[in-house]
Amino acid sequence: MPARNEDLHGFVPEKCSAALLLIDVINDMEFPGSEALAERTVPMAHRIAELKKRAKEAGIPRIYVNDNFGRWKSDFRAVIEHVLEDGVRGEEVARILRPEDDDYFVLKPKHSAFFETTLDILLTYLGVDTVILTGVAGNICILFSANDAYMRDFNVIVPKDCVASNTKDENDYALEQIRNVLKGDVRESTQLDLQSLVRRNPVKSPEP
Repeated sequence: MPARNEDLHGFVPEKCSAALLLIDVINDMEFPGSEALAERTVPMAHRIAELKKRAKEAGIPRIYVNDNFGRWKSDFRAVIEHVLEDGVRGEEVARILRPEDDDYFVLKPKHSAFFETTLDILLTYLGVDTVILTGVAGNICILFSANDAYMRDFNVIVPKDCVASNTKDENDYALEQIRNVLKGDVRESTQLDLQSLVRRNPVKSPEP
């Protein structure tokens, strides 16, 4: 949950110029052709977990942006329960990246993290101007989300060791597009100086 500030009205989110997005990492991986993707996501998940730990230490908010898998009557907790308890292919990744109480979450109906979601509003209120995108699949949801972030004038970072696609070629092509077309930073997560992102002057957030 967001930190409590007794001088304001109830709960308010922390302000930060950067945010870490974990896209579709709580994923049952039960769809045609997912076997290869599932194999690639486990080592990716460990690297995201380390990046998430560093982000938390730096005071960078962590936002899970997850597909609802067509379960229009479910919420994010129901999605987590399904992946952890129903014996699905994506269970190991979900256990590695299981959300914590102070993480944010947004459900999305389509590929992009921004399309018909509350992500824009949340990022504006947090004062974010830089988004760090991680998760799956690199050539679909990550690429589409990076494109929408770029069109909204966010600085885009996509650590190449923290995204995965069905094949290496597809992943490499998506990263090339993000770097060349969307001007994104695709260096490995271990090379990111998270404190430098936090030290930047955050965008002034609107009053609630």
